[in-house]
Amino acid sequence: MVQIRVEPKIDGVSGWFATSPDHGKTIGKNFEENKDFDFVIIGAGFIGLSLAHRLSERQPDSKIAVIDALRIGEGTSGRNAGFIIDVPHNVDGGKTTPDHDRRLYALNKFAIKRLRDFKDHYAISCDWQESGKYMAAHETSNLGNLDHFENQLKNDGFDYQDIAGDDLWKRLGTTYYQRAIYTPGNVLVNPAALVRGIAKALPPSVSLYEQTPVTEITYGSKHVIRTTRGPITAKFIFEAGNIFNSEFGYEKHRLAPVYTYASLTKPLSANDLEKHFSNVKPWGITSAHPAGTTVRYTPDHRIFIRNILRFAPTLTTSKDDLNSALTHHRRSFESRFPMLSHIPFEYTWGGMIAVTLNQNYVFHKPAENIMILNGCNGVGVAKGTYLGFYATDFISGDDNEEIRFIRENSHPSFIVPDPIRSLVARYRLKKEQAAAGGDL
Repeated sequence: MVQIRVEPKIDGVSGWFATSPDHGKTIGKNFEENKDFDFVIIGAGFIGLSLAHRLSERQPDSKIAVIDALRIGEGTSGRNAGFIIDVPHNVDGGKTTPDHDRRLYALNKFAIKRLRDFKDHYAISCDWQESGKYMAAHETSNLGNLDHFENQLKNDGFDYQDIAGDDLWKRLGTTYYQRAIYTPGNVLVNPAALVRGIAKALPPSVSLYEQTPVTEITYGSKHVIRTTRGPITAKFIFEAGNIFNSEFGYEKHRLAPVYTYASLTKPLSANDLEKHFSNVKPWGITSAHPAGTTVRYTPDHRIFIRNILRFAPTLTTSKDDLNSALTHHRRSFESRFPMLSHIPFEYTWGGMIAVTLNQNYVFHKPAENIMILNGCNGVGVAKGTYLGFYATDFISGDDNEEIRFIRENSHPSFIVPDPIRSLVARYRLKKEQAAAGGDL
């Protein structure tokens, strides 16, 4: 029996959730105590929902439940920056090869197509924008990372554009960045709206239970999952709870919990749009430095800012942490858009990233009737989608090139336990954020 000590909490008001269509409406069914299921999925993010949809396709007669501690879209899946990446990027010195990159690209493109098909078939309103992505640098010291990325793209044979000066300013509406590498295949979305739409599209064979935190799990030939609403049982359990998987008794010393924070402005006025963004289309920027600021200009004419990395071994953040992040966001925003200093932020929130040392994810079957999936390292929209899809095929007995590649890259490095883990993580995060300079 494993007792759950920490459950997910809402850390600030997510701007994505608050601006999602029908965000106040409940999704799913009324909880039924003591019900038996063939499969129970813990976590209704991109991994969990991908699992549920694929299971219903592969095993349409099975009884499937998805449970989540929060409302759909309030968790990590709805709190990220909303990038669905196609081209893998590595600017922190990790090793990669063209073959590895191309296989990862194929998986990302598969995930984008599957999500696009969901969006089109179910008419999901999520501000889907096939806008590409800019990796940009303000500091001269970080231009080398763009060179590294450009060389990677050349070696891999991927399309890109190298943009600087007035050409970059005309696209972005700001002169802050010296240079950017643009890749055209990235998709931008409101992630909360997308994940809610995918949840609404679940077939009748899937029982979805929101606001149902797990309090205890007894593993066995038939698992007993106790929740705040009562117990249910499952022949097979999938654990897809992001960093909170560490509460369920498996995968110790493989994940580092890192909080990051975001703010979203109020919509720009018609006057500001005419003066500064008259010919600017929605865009998204990731930083040339791995600890730098992510920025978006959204279809509803807001500016999104995400930065600050904080190691969080208690899996929680505080009001003081949010206020501190907001101060940093204000500084980052006004540095990039001094002409918009009068525009206030409307929402500020935090979100958790499950980080592994070697960028490998968790795709692990520790027992015949248990599967664990997490460790998406901040790129979980595409990665979570394909991991959930192929995990279903894997437990169904399939063996193909995609599954073999996924399994080859699912060996996250050992992380030393606390107190050393916390000391090293805090030192490294502080050092990296200082090195980002003006790109933070």
